[in-house]
Amino acid sequence: MEAVDLGIAAFPELIEARRDELIALTQDLIRIPTLNPPGEAYLEICEYLANRLRSRKFQIEMVRAHGTPGDSDRYPRWNVVARREGRTSGPCVHFNSHIDVVETGHGWTMDPFGGELKDGKIYGRGSCDMKGGLAASIIAVEAFIDAFPDFSGAIEISGTADEETGGYGGVAYLAEKGFFDPSRVQHVIIPEPLNKDRVCLGHRGVWWAEIETKGHIAHGSMPFLGDCAVRHMGAVLQEFETSLYPALARKLTAMPVVPEGARQSTMNINSMHGGQAEPDPDFTGFPSACVPDSCRMVVDRRYIIEENSDEVRQEIHDVLAKVSAERNDFDYEIRDMWHVSPTMTDRQAPVVQSISRSIEKVLNKSPEYVVSPGTYDQKHIDRIGRLKDCIAYGPGILDLAHQPDEYVGVDDMVDSAKVMALSLQDLLNA
Repeated sequence: MEAVDLGIAAFPELIEARRDELIALTQDLIRIPTLNPPGEAYLEICEYLANRLRSRKFQIEMVRAHGTPGDSDRYPRWNVVARREGRTSGPCVHFNSHIDVVETGHGWTMDPFGGELKDGKIYGRGSCDMKGGLAASIIAVEAFIDAFPDFSGAIEISGTADEETGGYGGVAYLAEKGFFDPSRVQHVIIPEPLNKDRVCLGHRGVWWAEIETKGHIAHGSMPFLGDCAVRHMGAVLQEFETSLYPALARKLTAMPVVPEGARQSTMNINSMHGGQAEPDPDFTGFPSACVPDSCRMVVDRRYIIEENSDEVRQEIHDVLAKVSAERNDFDYEIRDMWHVSPTMTDRQAPVVQSISRSIEKVLNKSPEYVVSPGTYDQKHIDRIGRLKDCIAYGPGILDLAHQPDEYVGVDDMVDSAKVMALSLQDLLNA
C-alpha cells in the first residue's frame, strides 16, 4: 500500500491516538532498572529500543564505550543510536535521551520500578528524569513519519549511558567517535524534564575537586601526640562559611537559570570522610582509638557564565592558603576530579526558534527560556562535538528528579510529543 502524506494537521490526532501506547512505552522503560551506579541493565534497555525502532525501518548501531569510567564486562556501557534516512537529502534532527537512573533512596510509597499509572501520572525512578521524555520523543518521531513518509533529511534517536555520572560512557564517547559531528547531525533536542512550556538553552558550569587534609596518627587517649586531620578540615569548612560562601552569593548571572536560587554561584559539600574506613555492615564492634591522619572532602562547585574556570579553582586555593598561614602543620592536597564549562545556545538558533514556535502552536502561549542549574549531556555535544544547535526540551517537572515517588504526567508527555513532532516538520520539511 502506498504511503500517504497526512500533513501537519494530523499531528494532534495521531499523537492523541497513541496515548495508551505512550503510557505503555513509558512503563516498559521504567520497569527496566537501569541503576547507575553501577550501570545495570544497559544492554537490556538498548536492545528494547533497538527492536522497536528497527521495526520502523531505523538503522541501528549498538555502541559499547570501552574503557570509559565504570565500563567492565559485568557493567558494560552500552548505547544505542537509531537513524532513519528520508526520501531526499536534508538536515538531521537528533533526539538524545539518557537511559540511566539514580538510586531509589528512601521514602517511596510506590514501587520505584513498577511504572504505576495513577491519576494521570506514571510513577517510578526515571519516569521524569528522563524515560518519559525518551518515550515522548519516540512517539513524536513515529507520528511524524506516519504524517510525512516522504520527509527530507534524517532522524536519529539515541539512548545513552551514564548521564547521571558525567556522561563519559555515553554522549561523550559518541561525540568522540563522530556521532555528533555537525556534518552528520545539525539539530539536537534532549528531552530532559524542564517543563513542557520551557526551552532550556544550556547549563551552568561545574568543577568537582577532592581536598585532603593530612595529620599524624596517634593513640586517641593521647591526641596531643598526633595531629588531627579532621580538625584541620574543620578549619577549612569554617573559612568556607565565613568568606567563600558569602562571596559566592554575591556572584549573580544574566543566565536565565531556574530555580531562582541557582542564579548565583554555588558550592555543595558532596561528601566527607575522616579517619578509619567505614567497617563492613556486618561488623558490630567498635572503632579503634586513633587520631585520624587523613580527612577527605569532595566539593561540587557550580559556576556561572560570567566566571572562568581558573577563577573558580583559585578561590579554593586561596582558602587553603589562608588556612595554611593561620594553622601550624597544616598539610593538604587538592585533586581535580572533573570540570565542564557553562554553555548557552543562542535564542536565535534554528532549533530554539523551531521548538518555540511549536510550543506556541500546541500550548497557545509563549515559551519561557531557561538554563539548567546542573549540567546534562549538552556539555559534550558542545565541547566535543562542536555542535551548537542543541537544547533541552521535554516533559516533566525538574524538581521531581531524583526524588521519592518521582512521576511524569501523561498529559505533559502528550503535549511535549506534539511539540517535538511539529518541530520535526519545521526543521525537516520547511
